[in-house]
Amino acid sequence: MATYTFDVFSSLDGFGAAGGDWTGYWGKQGPELLDHRLALYDEEQRMVFGANTYRAFAQMLAASTDDSDVRDPWVTRMRNLPATVVSSTLKEPLDWPDAEVANGDAVEVVARLKQESDVPLRSHGSLAMNRALMAAGLVDRVQVTLFPVITGRTGLDPIFQNAADFDLELIESRTLDGHIQELTYRPTLHP
Repeated sequence: MATYTFDVFSSLDGFGAAGGDWTGYWGKQGPELLDHRLALYDEEQRMVFGANTYRAFAQMLAASTDDSDVRDPWVTRMRNLPATVVSSTLKEPLDWPDAEVANGDAVEVVARLKQESDVPLRSHGSLAMNRALMAAGLVDRVQVTLFPVITGRTGLDPIFQNAADFDLELIESRTLDGHIQELTYRPTLHP
């Protein structure tokens, strides 16, 4: 069975993004982070996105230029991996080189993908979908890249808002660029 990794960026206070004058990566990225992200996405895998995250990525990439930060090499690599977009509203063809739409409930779609896929599955973002997948026991690893910021007034997209309770087993950790933490956990529902 294929492993499924929920890959997410977070502020210390648990937000996946921020408004105000924050830039991408909260302005904290460095060469180690970008090289590590490229190595993560250089591995053979299938991306899984919810419709809203797919739309946000497609719009962000369409509005960017080849030399903008939006098109960091790891993002370009992610866009060129095979992808499944779980949606009841999107129709093919998608503006993504190797993407297919899977209609239906995300839990059913990902359970099937885990059985059928010959490569690991990874989702970057797709918060609501991944909360549901975690509750269903389908997420094998939660990989949180923790940026050294608190976005109390400007935080957007609370990552685990209304999620179930989980115990987390730390299976890997690293520090990137001297201040960014990447923490990988194995989640289990808390009884």
